Amino acid sequence: MSGRPVKRSLTLHGHRTSVSLEEPFWRAFRAIAKERDVPINVLAAEIDELRGVDSGLASAIRVYVLDYTQKKVQLGD
Repeated sequence: MSGRPVKRSLTLHGHRTSVSLEEPFWRAFRAIAKERDVPINVLAAEIDELRGVDSGLASAIRVYVLDYTQKKVQLGD
């Protein structure tokens, strides 16, 4: 498995954009969306709205995935 990011397309607020994520982050991102029962574009839009102007969307998604996973581990899920 390559550690290189792969570019994928998303739709945020009606506009197409692309994000480059490594496969493990993409799989975890999709799993979180499924677990929360929201479309991946909705989850991406939520993350986009919360991120600061100093971080890119891909970085914000990686941090979100990491935080989400760490919270689940802490709760014993």
